[in-house]
Formats: sequence, structure tokens, C-alpha cells
Amino acid sequence: MRKTLYIGLWLLASSALAAAQLDPFPQIAASYRVEIDGVSTWEKQPAKRLPPASLTKLMTALLVLERGGLQETVTVSEAATRETGSRLALKTGEHLRAEDLLAATLLQSANDACHALADHLGGSETAFVQQMNRRAQELGLHDTRFRNACGHDAPGHYSTAADINRLARELLKHPQVVPLTSQLHAAITTQEGRQYQLSNKNALVGRYDGALGLKTGYTAKAGTCLVAYARRDGHEVLLVLLHGKDRWWDAVDILDLAFDHARVTP
Repeated sequence: MRKTLYIGLWLLASSALAAAQLDPFPQIAASYRVEIDGVSTWEKQPAKRLPPASLTKLMTALLVLERGGLQETVTVSEAATRETGSRLALKTGEHLRAEDLLAATLLQSANDACHALADHLGGSETAFVQQMNRRAQELGLHDTRFRNACGHDAPGHYSTAADINRLARELLKHPQVVPLTSQLHAAITTQEGRQYQLSNKNALVGRYDGALGLKTGYTAKAGTCLVAYARRDGHEVLLVLLHGKDRWWDAVDILDLAFDHARVTP
């Protein structure tokens, strides 16, 4: 019913919406930005600074991919094993490929895997966070500031829907990303022979036609967050939601309308 109502209203005023960049989803409380085929189409408070939760890991992933060395061996630090929240329960001294820790970071949002990568690339999480902030400035993410690599709530740790959109676009330039984030399940194995099973936390993947990732996030302060990327019928949609209340239904409503818009817009 909700989708039918939105589509009907949109068909009555689609050209006006596109021209004026109006918000076709006034009932959605989240700050968001929608990009259809590379064009920013709808948004609400896209420059509002909010805690991004585990969407932070998109920057961690970007730095890993830009560094290369995905086959490098990472030694899990004691600091990484002390991570809280979503985690794999890695053991101090275990050895894994950077590529496998990246999979755990993006699919399962494992904080210990993310922290291990930060230590590996930066020497410490603190030093790595400096790299994150430097790269954010290089990308023009002037409303973004990181205080940790994984997305824990912290004073001065914030971003915006517009900045996360730009960050996601930069990440999508790397061909490894979509094959990774579109998996439902994966398994990684340490050099010591211990195996960890991974499950994709993005509920759209495997359930929503064309969904390919990219990242979920949640903390008490950030609420539910999402970067959803989908392709269908030759069109692509990139959606960023921050501080959502009902992210899965909201994402489906927005994605459906976005693909309908793409089909009828010259």
C-alpha cells in the first residue's frame, strides 16, 4: 500500500520533483541522499552532521584497497581482540590475509577485523585514523571527522549523507568491492587453520532484486544507517541513510521509486 501511494503521487508530479529536488518521502525521518545513474536526485538534510556508525568502515576499506597488498599477512593485535560490538572473536597472534579481514569488515561488520587492518596499515589505530581524516579532506569530505576506525560513537566522530555518498562512490571505483559486498555468505581461514563463517548483514542482498551491498551500521546514538547499492534494467541507484528508524522498509520504498523514476525519465 505504501509503495502504491508513493508511486501514484510521484507519477502526478515527477517532473516537478526532479526539477526542484523535492523530498518525496516526508514521512522518512532519516537524513538521506539518493543518486540515480550517477545523478543526485532526492535528499533530506544531506549536510547534517550525524554519527555514521559502521559506515565509517567504508573509509577503512577504501584505504585498504588504495594501499593494495590484499594478499599481505596481517597479525591480529591484542588491541584488535579487545574490540566490542560486532566481532569475530579473533585471537591475538592469528594470521589472516588482508583480503579476508576486509571481507569480515564489510560483510559482517566485524570490529576486531577492522581494527586489525587499521593496526596493520597504520601501525596503530590512532595513526590509521589520522590517515582516514587526511584522505577525507583530500576527497572533499569537509563535514566528516573520524575518531576511530570502526564507527563507535565518540565525541567529534561524524559525517553526512552527502559525504558518505561521495565516499561510497570512491569505493565503488575498486572492482573488488561489488563482488565482495554482494555475497550472502563467505568463509575465511587463518594461517593456523581456524575458520570463521561470515554472513552479510545487509538484509537487502539476496532479497531485493538487484541489491549488491554496500554497508550497514548501527549504534545507540547513530540509529540504523545504510548505504544501499543496486542495479536493475541498466540503471543503478546509490542510497545513503543516516539515523534511520525503519531502514529496510524505507530503503525498499526509496529504491523502488528510484528505479521507477529511472525507467520513465528520458
